Amino acid sequence: MASIRRISKSVVRALSHRGPTQRIEPTPWDLQFLPVGPIQKGLLFPKPKPQQDTGNLIHHLKDSLARTLDFFPPLAGRFGAIHHGDDTTSFSIDCNNTGALFVHAVADGVRTYDILQHARDPSACSFFPLNGVKNIEATTKPILGVQVTELDDGIFIGCTVNHSVTDGTSFWHFFNSWSEISRGAVDLSKPPVFERSYLKDHTDGPIRIPNSQLKQIHDEHIPSPLDEKVLHFTRESIAKLKAKANAEVGSNKISSLQAVLAHVWRSVYRTKHLDPNEEISHGLAFSVRPRLRSMPQEYFGNAVQFGGLSLKARELLEGGLGNVALQMNRTVAAQTEETISNFLASWPKSPVLITPGMVNAANGLSGIGSHRYDAYGNDFGWGRPIALRSGPGNKLKGMMVVCPGVEEGSIEIEACLLPETLHALVNDQDFVGAHDHEFHALEMVA
Repeated sequence: MASIRRISKSVVRALSHRGPTQRIEPTPWDLQFLPVGPIQKGLLFPKPKPQQDTGNLIHHLKDSLARTLDFFPPLAGRFGAIHHGDDTTSFSIDCNNTGALFVHAVADGVRTYDILQHARDPSACSFFPLNGVKNIEATTKPILGVQVTELDDGIFIGCTVNHSVTDGTSFWHFFNSWSEISRGAVDLSKPPVFERSYLKDHTDGPIRIPNSQLKQIHDEHIPSPLDEKVLHFTRESIAKLKAKANAEVGSNKISSLQAVLAHVWRSVYRTKHLDPNEEISHGLAFSVRPRLRSMPQEYFGNAVQFGGLSLKARELLEGGLGNVALQMNRTVAAQTEETISNFLASWPKSPVLITPGMVNAANGLSGIGSHRYDAYGNDFGWGRPIALRSGPGNKLKGMMVVCPGVEEGSIEIEACLLPETLHALVNDQDFVGAHDHEFHALEMVA
């Protein structure tokens, strides 16, 4: 893939920022992500027809972004940090309209076909801004960065958003809102909710984090050499997996995603020839929005909690797809309003930060993301996207990032594994032959 030429870099601010700076206190859900990288997702579009002047298109996207930031003031802000005398630090999200980063770039000689084929080229990382930045750096770095890259026959819009400010639901809420404003809307159909008073019964800020923990964030993280592939599951293959899983255990509770994740989990470890008694884990991230009665669905911020299960290799491989998927279902069902409230109350007393080393050290997989995000509904005024791609951030061993597929009802999983593990998976006939999978190679993560 050809190199990327950066044409311009600028700061975009909300148009109607007035009055004193609004300050938002981060929750434990926000603060736990300080050590890791931001969320990086981008959409590939064909070029507008009839052809627009590039300058006018870039101006339109910047102007619509500025108007969108009127509704999302945290994304134009920065972190505030207060250092306390007890050797702790507390953080805030200061909505001071310092601005978001906007980059205009050109990828000479690159066509949409190259992106659709997931060409193995590290330069693909250059479609995203703020690479390598950790969330804690938002005291000086932008919370939001956008890069619009011109291809020979397309446009790629890459967004980088601080993960201590948004989760996946809020990320796509912003993206959907930006495209809505770009199409000419004056007001949003789903305005974000920043009010957090209903969380006061669960946690009371500002939360102080020991400086000893924060210092460890800045230690250099050297990841293992990893490979990544997109595993594409068609609507038909998902239906088969779900039916098989539920039939094996005489249930109708197992969801499509639980069946798919269980299938991938079993397939990855079937190729490893493990000791039957070895413990294998699977982490699961889930949204708390449907589980907290007081929380509106439009809540903007992190509302993600983690659960997990562990099985012996024998149970994982010999118990059947249905048994593993049912264990996942029970793990998710166990996350109640009470367990969520207990987490929010206990975390400030003993903060636990999620670190890359913690994820890499786990003997298992971690499922994050969702196939329900409205990624392909984003129309900036010249048509819907033809592909969704992720940036280079947070590529950690065992990560299974769930995304919607371009075809309705399909699911894509970005699998990040050791090279030998991934090679064995995509060459395993039990995995490949049983269902309609497609595999697309992504860039090497080094």
